[in-house]
Amino acid sequence: MEKKIVLVCGEPSGDLQAGLLVSKLKELDKSVRVFAVGGENLRQAGADIFQDIKGLSVLGLFDVLKKIGVFNKLMNTILDKIDQVKPDAVILVDFSGFNLRLAKAINRRSRIIYYISPQVWASRQGRVETIREFIDKLIVIFKFEQDFYRKFGIEAEFVGHPLLDIVKPSTSKEETRKEFGLKEGAPVFALLPGSRVGEIKMILPIMLESARLIQEKIPAAQFIISKPSSLDNSLYTKIINNPSLRGAKRRSNLNLKVKLIESRQYDCLNVADFVLVCSGTATLETAIMRKPNVIIYKMGLLNYLLYRPLIKVPFIGMENIVAGKMLAPEFIQFQAKPRLIANKVLEIFNDKKLLEGLNEDFDSLRLKLGSPGAPLRAAQSVMKALPASSRPDENPHRCL
Repeated sequence: MEKKIVLVCGEPSGDLQAGLLVSKLKELDKSVRVFAVGGENLRQAGADIFQDIKGLSVLGLFDVLKKIGVFNKLMNTILDKIDQVKPDAVILVDFSGFNLRLAKAINRRSRIIYYISPQVWASRQGRVETIREFIDKLIVIFKFEQDFYRKFGIEAEFVGHPLLDIVKPSTSKEETRKEFGLKEGAPVFALLPGSRVGEIKMILPIMLESARLIQEKIPAAQFIISKPSSLDNSLYTKIINNPSLRGAKRRSNLNLKVKLIESRQYDCLNVADFVLVCSGTATLETAIMRKPNVIIYKMGLLNYLLYRPLIKVPFIGMENIVAGKMLAPEFIQFQAKPRLIANKVLEIFNDKKLLEGLNEDFDSLRLKLGSPGAPLRAAQSVMKALPASSRPDENPHRCL
């Protein structure tokens, strides 16, 4: 019997994790058919994409308000698809601002599985009640999330972090250096400014000016920027080639040379000696690759003033949150100043004892993420959570 699933994600990171999940679902049962709001990773995994995620990523409340019509239309499109397909389950992946509203709108017309939990432990804990009322199965990727939900009487299944399966370079460090045209013996600094247009416009100028200040102290320093294939090169080159956009005040800033590398983030991390990274999934990827780093984040002032009082955790970066201590210094909003960032980067880069200690901390953090195999365990959990009628080998009267 064909098993039908509607899956909804909204951002590149969610599309990546959802793609891994769908690949494993199809390995477990070839009859599974997935109808998805997603991107290229889900498409390659064999999902039927009925709505592409391009243009759905938002940064802050005001971005959401600008796109409210887009999101309302998307909501109706998904509800129509659910009515048409009558799926055995709906899987929601991250994208909590939209997906929790969607769960309410579905209103029990289908079983709902949430994979990669909303970060209610960090802000707006009242959303726990929405999860309790409308989510049938919660699959989490951090152990502390399982402990958090248990305090509210909600059983969440911890499967480990899927990044452990995929964060690995495609070639050796030496081969990648040659391919990227990087000089041997000269340090490499990787800039990871995020995956959303709004983030890149805010954060890349800060990173570039920080890079210039680093180069003043380390003239041989080489700089690479990692970019996703979903974004146009022009977004980056406009900032790189126009010093005024990055707050540069002298023509000497034009001498800063950077290489733009597409769709090779793990290779960029592999060749890097140090990383300037936007807060988000990339901080964990950087830590898994055992690379010293600083975390940078900045958003529109009104968005920041609205969101900052809601944050209930001491750190912003996921690597620091998981570690329970600051592995990577954070430069958030008003502290995201190139001079401060460059000084801290140079301080860490030149402290060999500190760098050795960071390697031990990165190894400890990796252990907290569980063991490899999370996408398979998540897929197995999904299969068990499907209604009994869609699992012919089980007793149809058994309650989950």
